[in-house]
Amino acid sequence: MKKLILSSYAMASLAFAANAVTNMRVEQSDGTIVRYDVDKVKQVYNVESSESTTDQGVTVSGKEGIYTYVDLGLESGTKWATCNVGANKPTEYGDYFAWGETKPKEEYSWSTYKWCIGYFGSVTKYCTDSYYGTVDNKKVLDAEDDAATANWGSAWRMPTKDEIEELLDGCSWEWVNDFNGSGVRGRLGTSKKNGATIFLPAAGYRFVTDLSLVGDDGLYWSSSLNEVDPNAAYNLNFDDGYIAWSSFYRCDGQSVRAVLR
Repeated sequence: MKKLILSSYAMASLAFAANAVTNMRVEQSDGTIVRYDVDKVKQVYNVESSESTTDQGVTVSGKEGIYTYVDLGLESGTKWATCNVGANKPTEYGDYFAWGETKPKEEYSWSTYKWCIGYFGSVTKYCTDSYYGTVDNKKVLDAEDDAATANWGSAWRMPTKDEIEELLDGCSWEWVNDFNGSGVRGRLGTSKKNGATIFLPAAGYRFVTDLSLVGDDGLYWSSSLNEVDPNAAYNLNFDDGYIAWSSFYRCDGQSVRAVLR
């Protein structure tokens, strides 16, 4: 579905017409007429992205391989996947990963965590302080330890903490109890720049063998280490009352929402 593109001439005409009429008539490419109350029109934008469509209640801007993404008009140009790694549609929870691991598993604990020697404070990779383990000063996941890259291919990766912050700031967020009639709860983000949407289901998280807070909380890993506490990494965290970035222990099993490289 193509979006309407208004030229500077059309915007100038609107400003002139506001002094003479109360409605603006816009003829769309399919021949239909849309009317706007001029007194309620604050500003008219040129919209260049004409390729976006809507699928299962979210905006789809394009496809990379077999996976779709949305362009939210973020300043960095980062494009976000429309569903979680391990999922086939926006409302599916997908797989859960410990930070720096690329496969789901039965138990999520320090004793099963790949990058330690079996206990809290013994990390063997991604460490900035000897109190927590072996220092290598790596602060962002290597591609081979990135769950998005390992499962979806080299075009995809996990977002950094900065990119999560940009996503949070670039969208207006609302809690949804029944997204698109699916019965799934989560957070719907609407771009402040272009109106495109993204849905993050409240998939909960895994610790040891338990799956907790499904339908109540969403926890999504970034690729960024918590440099102050290398036992932990940064994530996106939300429930029905807030949405923000936070930090959790690396051995926990959390969702992954990929971005394009």
